[in-house]
Amino acid sequence: MRADGNRKWWVLAALSFGLMAVGLDMTVLNVALPTLAVDLQASTGDLQWMANSYNLVLAAALLPAGMIGDRYGRKRWLLLSLVLFGLASLACALSDSAGMLIAMRAFLGLGAAFLIPLSMSVLPVLFKEEERAKAMTVWATANMMGIPLGPIIGGWLLQHYAWGSVFLLNLPFVLIAIGAVAWLMPESRSEAKPRFDPFGILTSSIGLVSVTYGVIRAGEQGWNDFLSLLMIAVGLVLVAVFILWQSRTSHPLIELSLFRLNSFTWGSILATLVSFALFGLLFTLPQFFQAIQGVNTFSTGIRLLPLIGGLIVGAKLADRLLASVGAKIVASAGFAAMAAGLLLGCATSTTSGYGYIAIWIVITGVGLGLTLPTAMTSALGQLSAERSGVGSALIMAMRQVGGAIGIALLGSAMNGSYRGSLDLDGFPAEAIDAARQSVSAGVTAAGRLGSSELLGHVEQAFVHGMNVMLWICGGIALASIFLTWRFLPRQGSGKEAAVDAA
Repeated sequence: MRADGNRKWWVLAALSFGLMAVGLDMTVLNVALPTLAVDLQASTGDLQWMANSYNLVLAAALLPAGMIGDRYGRKRWLLLSLVLFGLASLACALSDSAGMLIAMRAFLGLGAAFLIPLSMSVLPVLFKEEERAKAMTVWATANMMGIPLGPIIGGWLLQHYAWGSVFLLNLPFVLIAIGAVAWLMPESRSEAKPRFDPFGILTSSIGLVSVTYGVIRAGEQGWNDFLSLLMIAVGLVLVAVFILWQSRTSHPLIELSLFRLNSFTWGSILATLVSFALFGLLFTLPQFFQAIQGVNTFSTGIRLLPLIGGLIVGAKLADRLLASVGAKIVASAGFAAMAAGLLLGCATSTTSGYGYIAIWIVITGVGLGLTLPTAMTSALGQLSAERSGVGSALIMAMRQVGGAIGIALLGSAMNGSYRGSLDLDGFPAEAIDAARQSVSAGVTAAGRLGSSELLGHVEQAFVHGMNVMLWICGGIALASIFLTWRFLPRQGSGKEAAVDAA
């Protein structure tokens, strides 16, 4: 059933608070890592697992979460996921060891695995087809807003309070979302209760975790690491087994027939490509601002705000244009703006002022705002209320794994270019090792030596690596224009997609 009048928009606003908490949690941890290393005596491996435990549980639970919501009620499981996310945030804040924090971060990932797809899955239930583009714009914007706010608010909290405050930050957002969802949102579930698919859940969860872990490890250890390649290979085999099983079982976890619809298939693929480029941008810009321009974490978050401003402008334009010109033109224009912004970014140098950088990240943000909601709306339009949970989880699983692969591949390309262009002859071995480790370590080593020459080499090498990564992201955006124009239906409506499939 659909909520009447403005009530459904208030429900969406409530869900947006929960989504902002998830976005905050994605980036606020990065600000706190140096403090956690000291206060919890955490090793580098511990710090990596604080991030990876969240990502791996999220990847494992996405598809089962969507199916459980379809079967047992989306409102009920949204409330449970919000409660779990809030309790896990509190437990993170009270953790007194690295091991406890890693475990609590895994519970945060479990809460997010239900919250993200189920908040998306209620859109086909609450909103009519002509309203979904606007609803998806709000959803996507809320999903993104927390990312730059994490360093801003987290940096301020760390200056005034203990590190646990960065996790307590989630609680007000979660409490508002719980109250509003409980009061305003109608319950919905699939009429034909989907049966459990234990083998499908097992193969999809282990497969997605293996691929995600292998890609994360390859980004850290290099693409010649045997265990990384083994985990990726095992994960891909399990995913292939899962797909084969889904085509044969009478009660599949996902409907493979969705991929016969161009809007769903290419909407999901294009949304994943957007994530691929976006996560690479969010990976490198904070390093540039802090290591090259010398600003703190709070100022880094402030400098990322134009990206979100551009995204909001692009999303509003997409909402106005989608009905009149269609998904194909809006998404193509978005990818063109992304390509223009990213290729302008390739001209960034060590002496570039923030004004120039703000211009190209605003243009990139406008492209993101035009493209991401449009692509996801195209995919979402093919989901019936019956299977919206699993379908939404499938879209988000593709984005999650695509984002992890994007960070690993783009990070490897950037680090390879950075290390390959370093000129370190004549410097002490300790300084050389530090510079090869990361740009931050290289800048610190140059400061200890008082060597402006080493600092210049490190900065030039990093900017070269960043520009290589931006060229790759720009190339992905250009290729996506062709893919959009060739494969994405003009309107992305259910009727047109059905015609395309036929």
